[in-house]
Amino acid sequence: MQPILIVLAAGMGSRYGGLKQLDGVGPNGETIMDYSVYDAARSGFGKVVFIIRAHFRSAFEEIFAKRYGDSIEVAFVEQEPEKELPAGFTPPAERTKPWGTGHALLMAEPQADAPFAVINADDFYGREAFRAMSDFLLGCVSENQISQGRYAMIGYKVGNTLSESGGVSRGICSVDKQNFITEVTERHRIRAIAPHQIVFETDPGCLTQVEPDTPVSMNFWGFTPDFFNHAHNAFHTFIHERGQELTSEFYIPTVANQLIQSKQASLQVLNCNASWFGITYQQDRPYVEARIGQLIANGLYPNSIIQK
Repeated sequence: MQPILIVLAAGMGSRYGGLKQLDGVGPNGETIMDYSVYDAARSGFGKVVFIIRAHFRSAFEEIFAKRYGDSIEVAFVEQEPEKELPAGFTPPAERTKPWGTGHALLMAEPQADAPFAVINADDFYGREAFRAMSDFLLGCVSENQISQGRYAMIGYKVGNTLSESGGVSRGICSVDKQNFITEVTERHRIRAIAPHQIVFETDPGCLTQVEPDTPVSMNFWGFTPDFFNHAHNAFHTFIHERGQELTSEFYIPTVANQLIQSKQASLQVLNCNASWFGITYQQDRPYVEARIGQLIANGLYPNSIIQK
């Protein structure tokens, strides 16, 4: 039973100004997703599921449906605002955006019948991260029985995950001595305001400092299929409480944190020496291109990873 990779690729790219998921940053037009799939396939993952939007599905499938040859199975699912809503609920007529990463993940449930990892489309996580997660997920299966409530996250230091182009959102984690998460909180507009001084905003103008080596979630999660039942229940509660808001979002860390606090699950931080970088703004692209070029020059990737 090989683990499954789920790629969150339905984002609108409002800060980037376009579909950054499809933007080539490698020497032959490779996207960041291509490098993630390349690393995943070589780390034991047997299937990749792309979560996308209906309006760009045809363009997305044309590019990615046969891009990886026989190295990994490929599937596509769509995230739309009206999907998975509780019976009888009518969202605000003005609401057009989906409900966030937690809602997106629910779209992949029919394709996820084995332990699975979840990543962002626009983040480069590094080969070591995929190997660490694959080993963990394979350990969740014994004699074809899948364990429940045993989850993991690849941890990165917040100081190594910032953008020089603007604030970012991260799930800030508290961990115990055994490296299990005790709490994860989604924070927004995280940025450096001075050397070794990092802050996030809780309200406009209200800054809270965070230590540079604080572990954060970069949305590289490892779950077993039982997670979907918890996510469905949490999403229905979210819709009941905040469904009439125009911009509210339901996040994966929200579900994870609820399960930790209720002791229904454990969530282990997997530390590794992986290199992380990503694209949030257009200004990030030259840096990403340079980093990938250096990895190729160092022999960590071939010049082309796309099968034609």
